[in-house]
Amino acid sequence: MKTKLLKNLVLFVCVLSTYAQVNAQSDVYKQLEEIAIIDQKVMMPMRDGVRLATDIYRPKTKAPVPIIFSRTPYNFNSWGDGEERTRTMQKALDWVSKGYAFVVQNERGRYFSEGEWDILGVPLTDGYDAFSWMKDQDWSNGKIGTIGCSSTAEWQMAVGALDHPSHAAMVPQAFGAGVGRVGEYYEQGNWYRGGAEQLLFFSWLYGVEHDKFKPRIPAGATQEDLIRISRFYDLAPENPSVDMSEALKHLPIQDMLKNINGKKEVFDKMVRRKPNDPDWFNGGLYHDNKEINVPSFWFASWYDVSISPNLALFNHMRNHSDPEIRDNQYLVIAPTLHCRYTRATENTIVGERSVGDARLNYDDQITAWFDLWLKGEQNDFKEKTPRVQYYLMGTNEWKSSESWPPAKAEMTTFYLNSDGNANTLHGDGVLSSSKAKKNNPDGFVYDPMNPVESYGGNVCCTGNAVKGGAFDQQGMEMRDDILVYTTDALEEGVEVSGFINTTLYVSSDAKDTDFTVKLIDVYPDGTAYNLDETIQRVRYREGYDKEVFMKDGEVYKVKLTPMSTSNYFKKGHKIRIEVSSSNFPRFARNLNTGGNNYDEKDAVTAHNKVHHSSKYPSRIELPMIQE
Repeated sequence: MKTKLLKNLVLFVCVLSTYAQVNAQSDVYKQLEEIAIIDQKVMMPMRDGVRLATDIYRPKTKAPVPIIFSRTPYNFNSWGDGEERTRTMQKALDWVSKGYAFVVQNERGRYFSEGEWDILGVPLTDGYDAFSWMKDQDWSNGKIGTIGCSSTAEWQMAVGALDHPSHAAMVPQAFGAGVGRVGEYYEQGNWYRGGAEQLLFFSWLYGVEHDKFKPRIPAGATQEDLIRISRFYDLAPENPSVDMSEALKHLPIQDMLKNINGKKEVFDKMVRRKPNDPDWFNGGLYHDNKEINVPSFWFASWYDVSISPNLALFNHMRNHSDPEIRDNQYLVIAPTLHCRYTRATENTIVGERSVGDARLNYDDQITAWFDLWLKGEQNDFKEKTPRVQYYLMGTNEWKSSESWPPAKAEMTTFYLNSDGNANTLHGDGVLSSSKAKKNNPDGFVYDPMNPVESYGGNVCCTGNAVKGGAFDQQGMEMRDDILVYTTDALEEGVEVSGFINTTLYVSSDAKDTDFTVKLIDVYPDGTAYNLDETIQRVRYREGYDKEVFMKDGEVYKVKLTPMSTSNYFKKGHKIRIEVSSSNFPRFARNLNTGGNNYDEKDAVTAHNKVHHSSKYPSRIELPMIQE
């Protein structure tokens, strides 16, 4: 009886929630009708004849207006319920009320858009063609700004490199999955980190990829027909619920989506690509050999999956663009999860850790940015806005800098030390300013069938498999396959803001394995909050264009992909790193065989060691700003 009552209560709450969403959307739509000319299901033609479904909302004025353009793989159909659709309506209302046309378009092959879909909406010419079509409309002033978070941001960089004359400014937010290679980062759109697969896309593709057998609108359907049928059919698939915490355990990983009856056309070709595969350079990803000549206002966050390459791209723009473009790059770094900028509150909780009042006037700054570049207003954006606005966790305050990292940051080296027993929280691992005199390596057993579980971190899109943010790591640090190195309690507080470099000297009896590092702020009561994490597949230690395997007994230098943070370690706190060989399911397990990994299900147990001495100076370098 109680079970039945509970089910009825849940159903009632769901109905109320849906009713509230529909009502909210209806109210927004009515407000839009009062101030906007609404032109939905405009089928915008591309150069190859494929038409992309586009909704246009523009002010009721005869004067030409600038355009805010959002391009997305997600469903924005204005009929029916759904958070994404309500959000789209609200964005349209906000921008039209500010004197802009708001244009939202589905990528090729998504919902009512024709053609076949691929990640980032390739071909790149679709973005260029959309700009050309919009600038030629009699209601357009020829200036277009692009904006969006995550999948609505990631396509902007590669299209920005095409240098369309009407692409006047952009605001990419949480844009890492659009970054292929930048500097020493070869993440290829968040598919890899240090040569190890990030499983977020395995989960994301299950939720968003349309089946090749999906219903399709007949070619040549009129706008009138499309508007009519969109009230009844929005072509949005309803994927069966999946326990991703279990689904991501499946081996081989190439069959992960097949095992849960997922669509796998895009996945199948991506899962086999190695980090330097030529196909990564033929799609919609931005790579640092491309030049972007678009003024850009970048948004990143400390607990996003791709914070480091995001910051590296900002620096690349500041260091390698034309002088005028370099001067028109701005950056905000929030202490939030993926795309959660505007959800900061007076007491922002990220995971378990409070980072205080992290609110910022995002909307005002973005509006002033677009007013400057799209309307030509001579406002004070550039005079009032710092080059870099970053949130310093620990003191919980917004700070500013002319560069990233801040100019005052000095790289400070801490060496790994122990008497050979750094295993677990209760081991003898130390971070110190001096190198160990003797090499007493710390060893542990890495069994891919019993990996270190991901607990918090810089994540996105993994369903229920991983919770993002800062969590107390003390329980995790009781595992014998985690090496723990900690400083003494700090006598003075110190700010750590910038890129964190880690170099390990390692050996293994396996041909290949991974090494992971996690940076942690340890409170006086022992609470240990994670700040960032990284991984390196050892076969790629000499570069991603070749694979070099290990020999038993030999020691190898491994430089891990840099981490990033801004955290104030208060007086009495300690700085800690964890070293292991797995962080699963944040990253795919290395099965240690030296094989392809993606098509394997049998694993080899690895006996791994971290060496530290004058000859093998394993270390971490922190960008520190002293008080």
